[in-house]
Amino acid sequence: MTRGKFVTLEGGEGVGKTTNLAFIKDYLEQHNITVVVTREPGGTELAEKLRQLLLDTHSEAISETAELLMMFAARAQHIKHVIEPALAHGHWVLCDRFTDATYAYQGGGRNMKISTITWLENLVQGSLRPDLTLLLDAPVEIGISRARERGAFDRFESEKISFFENVRRAYLLQAELYPERIKLIKANQSLLDVQRAIVDVIRTLHGNSASPVSSKQGSFK
Repeated sequence: MTRGKFVTLEGGEGVGKTTNLAFIKDYLEQHNITVVVTREPGGTELAEKLRQLLLDTHSEAISETAELLMMFAARAQHIKHVIEPALAHGHWVLCDRFTDATYAYQGGGRNMKISTITWLENLVQGSLRPDLTLLLDAPVEIGISRARERGAFDRFESEKISFFENVRRAYLLQAELYPERIKLIKANQSLLDVQRAIVDVIRTLHGNSASPVSSKQGSFK
């Protein structure tokens, strides 16, 4: 059985990941590709509990080291119980954030040592890396403005603007380091243009000469 493809969607706050995750899922299913949609941190019962702990505000502050280890603990469960089994069955896995987010949020935002993150990445993931990463990028002020429309902020969304500027810089550095895997999509253009750019990239991965996206294509959640 042919191994499935592992596709991740990355980006800061308010860049449109939720809408475009649904669009990508619909697009792949229209081309007869079985897709498992998941997220990080999360994806399993235990990992979702860790996600809740990471996102909620607490009277006891979470240390940076604890935060990083909780991220990778959730990832270890996610890989073992969701990602690897799906790929082994020939399914595609579409994941809302993965380890690039750790380099961005904990590496860039928290200023943690990149060497520490890399060591944990190798320990937890072995040789597993995404086949393709779509990085939705927009100026921080645009993303935060969009995020405010969603309602109350979680623990990460409550950070200062400087935190998100550092996150964005770290994401862009990842794109520079891994241009073959990480494809930059400008998220401050129209939704139709964003999705046309996404389709152009996805088509190179599944090798299907599909029709370009039209304004009627896709269903959004």
